[in-house]
Amino acid sequence: MLDDLLKGSLEDAARRRAEVPTAEVERQALSQAPALDAVAALSRGEQIHIIAEVKRASPSRGRLANIPDPAALAKLYERGGAAAISVLTEERKFLGSLDDLRAVRNSVSIPVLRKEFIGEEYQILEARAAGADMILLIVASLEQPLLERLKGFAEELGMTALIEAHTREEFQRGLDAGAKVLGVNARDLKTFEMHPELFSELAPEYPAGVVKVAESAVLKPEHVRRYRDAGADAVLVGEALVTGNDPEATIKEFLQA
Repeated sequence: MLDDLLKGSLEDAARRRAEVPTAEVERQALSQAPALDAVAALSRGEQIHIIAEVKRASPSRGRLANIPDPAALAKLYERGGAAAISVLTEERKFLGSLDDLRAVRNSVSIPVLRKEFIGEEYQILEARAAGADMILLIVASLEQPLLERLKGFAEELGMTALIEAHTREEFQRGLDAGAKVLGVNARDLKTFEMHPELFSELAPEYPAGVVKVAESAVLKPEHVRRYRDAGADAVLVGEALVTGNDPEATIKEFLQA
């Protein structure tokens, strides 16, 4: 599944590159205001941090929400106390777009993450050109030299890479790549089953100074509390926010947990 998602994202990027050459996207990226400091925004504080996600659909759950106005939703997230906003830009299975990212960037003052299946520098330039402060790099989809190269390229543009692991081996590879923000995703990519205990197992192995992010399996306040008790600095929440009736209140409830 992950191979297919990455292949599709790269094909879509190639189509966009034929329309907007790399040199032009680079010009747009370099003309942006400096990226916000995502490490500072997500580092451990008195409360856990929420990365709130704009997410219309997923391969495991199908369509979740229409979200006709991503900017309006992002404003609710920020009002609720979110520390950062993740925007799905994958077009085929998640029904997102770079237009969603631009709309969100223009509506909030907190860091914005481009959540995409990234495998080349052009996609990172696109992210910065659209105003993203962070990008997602999934260890499982990248060979180690490419992972390290893409992380370095993002940092050259002033951005932060959220490096995502699904296994202990991938977690170590993320550390080897020099991750400053390292996420542990509870979702098994092969079976779609959730294993929230994986974060608890790996949390003690985070070096000092690396932001600990727990991803997936966050539907209720007690799930947030469990991750926080295990050592999480931040949790990424999507489904619970886009399928609920009051995302602003939900974030506040999660923060109080």
